[in-house]
Amino acid sequence: MSEYSETSRVLIIEDDREIASVVAMNLESNGLATEQVNDGVEGLKRALTGSYDLIILDIMLPGLDGISLCRKLREVDGHTPVLMLTAKTEEIDLVLSLELGADDYMTKPFSIRELVARTNALLRRTAARKGVEGNADTLRVGDILIDFSRHQVQMKGEILDLTVKEFELLSLFARNPGRAYSRSELLNSIWGYSFEGYEHTVNTHINRLRNKIEEDPSHPKHLITVWGIGYRFTDTLEATP
Repeated sequence: MSEYSETSRVLIIEDDREIASVVAMNLESNGLATEQVNDGVEGLKRALTGSYDLIILDIMLPGLDGISLCRKLREVDGHTPVLMLTAKTEEIDLVLSLELGADDYMTKPFSIRELVARTNALLRRTAARKGVEGNADTLRVGDILIDFSRHQVQMKGEILDLTVKEFELLSLFARNPGRAYSRSELLNSIWGYSFEGYEHTVNTHINRLRNKIEEDPSHPKHLITVWGIGYRFTDTLEATP
């Protein structure tokens, strides 16, 4: 029986039909609804036109590779969780996929039990984010208004289009103003211990977040670099006009 109030839908984009079938069978036995696609072009079409709670995406695909698919998906959808599947020899591709906005990854061969656990963790996080929208938990820092229950950020009254990771980074910083975080701390807090060694991914997301919340990203007023350590968020007094 599913632990979710409504059946969650998972899109599996994997060219190895045997792997796709095994993944689908195990997810379905866990109460999830699945769809399988075996090439990148059809996978992107399905991802953009369907309504899915999670996408499991292989990097090596015919027609359109997983990296390109993830890039195109994130141009229009920054919220649907993406779990990347990659071979251990594809580290460069893995780094690119993380920087493009993948939420988690697993290397082949992988444990089906662990994949189900990772899937459930991503779905629980999505469900919690969607939560009840009443009694909004909000925080204002300068001209930025963060609505945690709605997973929404406004700047000068305009809603910003943030990815899941960008929102999680901003939330962590805003809830701990003035505290300096190292790249390793941010990586572990937002991505998890399994991403150890990919600290440069943090830099990419920080830069993208700055481009969205700073009037002049080259001279940030909110998200400050602490040389030799990492980054910190401006405190309330600093943000006051």
